[in-house]
Amino acid sequence: MSVLDEWTRQAIDELGLDPAVLDQRLVLDVARDVAHGVTRPAAPLGAFLLGVVVGQGATLAEAADRLTRLAQEWSRRDAGR
Repeated sequence: MSVLDEWTRQAIDELGLDPAVLDQRLVLDVARDVAHGVTRPAAPLGAFLLGVVVGQGATLAEAADRLTRLAQEWSRRDAGR
């Protein structure tokens, strides 16, 4: 088990979350896309916002897709400047 996997498991336990709520790869992919498409400091903010909207009832996959598309659009917009 990697350090990331172990930390994630312990964080889930500490927060009293159901491990089924996390798709680790999907969240990391969104953070990567935001970091590369917008700016690195936007990655943790994007991950936080992803969690907030999922906590409000959106599906993780839908919210991740929306943030990824926004980051891609942002990147294209900045490339056109």
